[in-house]
Amino acid sequence: MSMHRISSITLGVPDLDATAEFYTDFGLTPLGDHRFATLDGGEQLKLAYSPVRRLLEYGVGVDDPDDIRSASSRLSRMDVQHTASDEGLAVFDEGSGVTISMTPTARYAPSPAETPEYNAPGEVVRHNERAPGSTREGLVRPRKLGHVVLGTTDIERTEQIVLEGLGFKISDTIRNVGHFVRCSTDHHNLMVQRAPFRFMHHTSWQVDDIDEVGRGAARMLEADPERHVWGLGRHNVGGNFFWYLKDPAGNFAEYYSDLDVIDDDEAWRPEVFGGRHSLAAWGPHMPPSFLKPEDLGALMSGMHSERV
Repeated sequence: MSMHRISSITLGVPDLDATAEFYTDFGLTPLGDHRFATLDGGEQLKLAYSPVRRLLEYGVGVDDPDDIRSASSRLSRMDVQHTASDEGLAVFDEGSGVTISMTPTARYAPSPAETPEYNAPGEVVRHNERAPGSTREGLVRPRKLGHVVLGTTDIERTEQIVLEGLGFKISDTIRNVGHFVRCSTDHHNLMVQRAPFRFMHHTSWQVDDIDEVGRGAARMLEADPERHVWGLGRHNVGGNFFWYLKDPAGNFAEYYSDLDVIDDDEAWRPEVFGGRHSLAAWGPHMPPSFLKPEDLGALMSGMHSERV
């Protein structure tokens, strides 16, 4: 596909410095001016002031200006207002309150990860050595921003823009909730869900393997146990290992590894999953605050005040 990655996001938060400290501890590389880079993705996060937490912009990387012209043509036929040039395209989605942009962006060229060696019954691959995952040291460094989950008050319109206009593809569906969609070979780069008001649920950041998921979360919780949300577990949809943490603004940030890859559209069969029990194949009980974050009331009031 001509789209191939999330290029970057802009996250609005009330306290820039406290939130910047969180994402520095999380393993992102500070670039100054509240901007952050991942190990392989380059600059992928910018923090900007907002009185309530919210996703301001979601960027998609494409190969060349022809991809932008094609998306612009589709949006024009749908009578969706947007701006477009060879340098990029931008469309504001009223339902989610997010500006979605497209820009020509270099494809990922990740450095290979060291393949972990796991002993299994009847297959010993590590002889007379300690498990590498138990001896690693240093900061866990996310490889890239993998996906974002956001709520929209007009899911039909949001999905029309994302799917018909920009060209995302559906990977799987949560019944009566929303779709997991992709702009790359990752199982999902965006999840759009029905919501009574506009808000961002979480961002998700790829690390090398399950040991890095656990090491990263353990380090974050040693510094502040209140950061814990949910984990360690493995999702049904997408299949990835996960651990969710909470930044000072209230956004959830996920370490993940081993996500499903879809590099043959004809070979993949989207499924419909049902309800909260489909979210994890195993792991600790999902807390109620995962589906209904504790600050939803304040967010609803804040969003209303901004729009009055």
